[in-house]
Amino acid sequence: MVFKIEPRPVPSRQMKYFSPLIAALLMLVSGLLIFTLLGKNPVNAFYAFFIEPVNDFYGIGELFIKASPLMLIGIGLAIGFKANIWNIGAEGQLTMGAIFGGGVAIYFNGSTSFFILPGMFLAGIAGGMFWASIPAFLKIRYNANEILVSLMLNYVAVLILSLLIHGPWKDPQGYGFPQSVLFSESALLPVMVEGTRLHAGVLISFAAVGVGWIFLLRSFIGYQLQVSGLAINAASYAGFKYKKMIWIGLLAGGLTAGIAGVSEISGPIGQLLPSVSPGYGFAAIIVAYVGRLHPGGIFLSSLLMALLYLGGESAQMSLDLPSAVTGVFQGMLLFYLLAADFLIHFQIRLKSTSALKGTRP
Repeated sequence: MVFKIEPRPVPSRQMKYFSPLIAALLMLVSGLLIFTLLGKNPVNAFYAFFIEPVNDFYGIGELFIKASPLMLIGIGLAIGFKANIWNIGAEGQLTMGAIFGGGVAIYFNGSTSFFILPGMFLAGIAGGMFWASIPAFLKIRYNANEILVSLMLNYVAVLILSLLIHGPWKDPQGYGFPQSVLFSESALLPVMVEGTRLHAGVLISFAAVGVGWIFLLRSFIGYQLQVSGLAINAASYAGFKYKKMIWIGLLAGGLTAGIAGVSEISGPIGQLLPSVSPGYGFAAIIVAYVGRLHPGGIFLSSLLMALLYLGGESAQMSLDLPSAVTGVFQGMLLFYLLAADFLIHFQIRLKSTSALKGTRP
């Protein structure tokens, strides 16, 4: 008897949308099993990881703060992914957005002008799009692989930030710590709810979901992106320019990542540090796919991913677990989603070797 993998005649459309829920449930079950193997009470561990972080108003605010950059970046990445343009450089684009936006805040430090914060966001958008334009240009001009180029640029951006923070932008009053000066009040996003850290950047993320929905599902350019991703030859025959899609797909990711970078440094951080992101650019890839590249799905999946971040922090304090537990849950979520997608499109059958005799390989 042997196992044989065969494509399904008609993949289930319903299961395509249920598979993220199945993946999330399997992740929860696997997490309880892992907690048990580590000698932790699974009920207490479940409460500490998934309930305790959001059991009060402050925790809910933290959930939306964590979800905000994931939501923003996930929308931008989905635009490119729809056209099979693989932007893996959102982490670097977020960092460059923070550098450009932070540069404005540092240069005008102490100013009370109303235009500081808008200037930071414009500079952050320029920084993110500039960093995304590099793989776009190399893809179009030299057919360079955008996955490798955008991925490697992540590390270049982080090193540039480190160079600035350890050098010319280092706070002279910071007791030798690698950090910039604290931003002035005019360079910080206003807090919307007293008693929490919920800032106005969350509203930008909500707006991005609405704009992304209109762009992807109700605009002609969004239609072109989807056709290019499904059938490039048909798109070319229809007169859709794929080079234009490459520029749009990558620059959209750079734009939203740049905004996310500025939202982080002008929101919960309030200055430039050697690392302004705990991996939002990479986690947003999972967010985009768990959300099925749909703005509504990305909104929900970003909340789930944010809960994993908060749960990991809670598990460190309550359960004495390492910070890597967050990455474990993120990896399980992606693994189960990919497995579910595989089973949607393929079926595994058990066949006898005698039935296979006489067939050509």
